[in-house]
Amino acid sequence: MDLATLLPFLVNVIVGGLVLGFVYAIIALGYTMVYGVLQLINFAHSEVFVTGAVVGFEVFRVLKGVEMNGYLKLLIALVAAMTISGALNVLIERLAYRPLRGAPKLVPLITAIGVSLILQDVLRVIEGFQGRFDLTYTLPGGFANKFCAAESTCAPLGNFLRGVGIDMQLKDVILVIVALISLAVLNYIVNRTRMGKAIRAVAQDRVTAGLMGIDSDRMISATFLIGGALGGISGVLFGMKFGTVNAYSGFDPGIIAFTAAVLGGIGSIPGAVLGGLTLGVIQNLIGVTNILGMVVGSANLEVIDASYQRIGAFLVLVLILIFKPTGLLGKSNVEKV
Repeated sequence: MDLATLLPFLVNVIVGGLVLGFVYAIIALGYTMVYGVLQLINFAHSEVFVTGAVVGFEVFRVLKGVEMNGYLKLLIALVAAMTISGALNVLIERLAYRPLRGAPKLVPLITAIGVSLILQDVLRVIEGFQGRFDLTYTLPGGFANKFCAAESTCAPLGNFLRGVGIDMQLKDVILVIVALISLAVLNYIVNRTRMGKAIRAVAQDRVTAGLMGIDSDRMISATFLIGGALGGISGVLFGMKFGTVNAYSGFDPGIIAFTAAVLGGIGSIPGAVLGGLTLGVIQNLIGVTNILGMVVGSANLEVIDASYQRIGAFLVLVLILIFKPTGLLGKSNVEKV
């Protein structure tokens, strides 16, 4: 394969990594927001994300035979997943974490792992009653097609993508657009609204925020609500991207998304996005081997097992944290005594 053929191939590998990275980034935001306020690693967030994926599956299944615009079906699935995952996250905080607010940090961490295992089995039982384990997404017609199948039906964006040699499915373009809208809305809420300012105040100093009249319990619940809603969105996007989910689908993407949050700087919203995109690209690049052979004329394309992709991503994490322990965009917290 000559260089002229290799470059478009590499571009598509990187674009595919960015699409995957947006999924990781939205999941990572749920981890980083909770940590930013409570300094708690909410390991149950991976199951909150899977709950959103299951809700999305059920909405698409129920609406399968309904004559309705595909984008409207997607909107209904996203709203339902956001609502249920957000409410579930608030319930977890109220029942499992709030009573342990003054306990040593190891206690809520172990509790989070326990809640994660409980939710896995609850999801398995709920879907098991209906005789299902692996849930296969039935997307609206056209979502799995090429974004630009023919010039006569190609939108301006499709013409641009074709011009630069990018080959994408419509669902990938939708995934990126939904992720960008979610990030823009989150940025507005956190930085431009009174609630967002109150959440940041509680994250900075809960006691002082309380003295200023801010209800810290409400703001913590709001943080879990927003984090859970983002988990619901990412669950639907994950189901659209990979097609199949089950009760245990949250483990791998949850661990990688947590890694992305640490890589970008735990507690940093831009850092979570940067970490997710970075890991997505790294995974895709590591997943394709024999590029040198392609350059010199080999027609074969080898794909590494997915476990090796994860090894590469975590190796990069270790190397970055050795030289920058706070992550790419993290800041050191210095306590004055």
